[in-house]
Amino acid sequence: MRRPRRGGVAALAVIPLSLLALFGYFIATFEGPLLPGDVAPPAPAPAIRLSDADTQRLGWDPRGLDAAFGYTAGLSSDTLMIVTEGETVAAFGDLEKPRHLHSIRKAVLSALVGQHAGTGGQQIPLTATLAELGIDDRPQPLTALQSQATVLHLLKSLSGINHAAAAEEGLLAEKKRRLGEGENPPGTIWAYNNWDTNALTTIFEARTGLSVAEAFATGIAEPLGLRDHRAGAITYIAAPALSQHRAAMFHMSARDLARFGALYLNKGVVDGTQVLPAAWIERIAVDFTETGNAGLRQGHGYLWWVPGPGTDLPKGTFWAWGFGQQALFVVPEWRSVIVHQADTDELLKRFFSLVRDKKLNPETAIGQLAFSCLEPNDGSIEFCAEHRLILRREFAELISLIAAARLGQEESQSSSAAWRTRE
Repeated sequence: MRRPRRGGVAALAVIPLSLLALFGYFIATFEGPLLPGDVAPPAPAPAIRLSDADTQRLGWDPRGLDAAFGYTAGLSSDTLMIVTEGETVAAFGDLEKPRHLHSIRKAVLSALVGQHAGTGGQQIPLTATLAELGIDDRPQPLTALQSQATVLHLLKSLSGINHAAAAEEGLLAEKKRRLGEGENPPGTIWAYNNWDTNALTTIFEARTGLSVAEAFATGIAEPLGLRDHRAGAITYIAAPALSQHRAAMFHMSARDLARFGALYLNKGVVDGTQVLPAAWIERIAVDFTETGNAGLRQGHGYLWWVPGPGTDLPKGTFWAWGFGQQALFVVPEWRSVIVHQADTDELLKRFFSLVRDKKLNPETAIGQLAFSCLEPNDGSIEFCAEHRLILRREFAELISLIAAARLGQEESQSSSAAWRTRE
């Protein structure tokens, strides 16, 4: 689906930051500078939507959904899908094309751990320490204190371990701010980081004797009937100069991601079979850690995010998020899952091409990409219309519009405006 060109981008001014500061800001937050007042032009209705009567039957306001999808059409979104009670209420984009999940991979890994949690053979004991499991790191070994972190600490991003990790370039500034450079007693500091997730991957494969790909294929893809999963959809990023623990990366289509989300709505049951323990699912929205952030990322637990009050999302909602605003929302109260995807391949390809081929330093390269869509008339360039990075505030506005389209949902403009500003 081709999106309408977004003319508003071209005329807007950038926040005055140096290129170096812009690079640091971009990488630390997965953002470019805010484009204030950027409003999407009117757009057609979703490519797929149920009749007005069926949309209302499932609890949605047809015009409200059209407004949300119209807003999305002005972003560089590639798919948006809302499924309620197993029915696709509205969607656009290629729902069958597997796309890079980025950090949504962490929620998928959490499910695999949940399937194999326990104290028996080939199971993962949540209370076991890294020392008891024989987990270390190189080139920088763990200290005695760090080795006391447990599997549960890793699942809750509470290990306190500040080692470098594969595939975490965008997390370094926030990780350093929270964890510093010294030792931290396990369980005392929450910090979203890839070391915990990558070490958890190592533990999973060592304890179960299965690769992540094998476990996903037999434990999730087959019982859920994922239609677009193929061999090679799960790969690894290794950075042995930083850490021995690899990052397992996933590609999934929007419709398969929606089925994965529905597993949580259905308390882990698929066709009468308990695929994921219900107790594991119940932990997410109850046993989470306050992050110190507001809005959509107020809580975090078991590698899922938990929105805070004022986001217009009902209590019990949790969601998975990845670079470029990849998202999977599970909203039990609405019996709904929401999937959003944006292809980041072109964005990252251009960045690395500027660094490797044009020999630009990273801050100049990212500055060039960020400013390229702000020049007059450049809103017509395909890259700017189709591939630019979606800002967190734009994504927060989209979620607010979707929430406003839920029938019976009282719109709280003052509270929602406040959290969208903080996002």
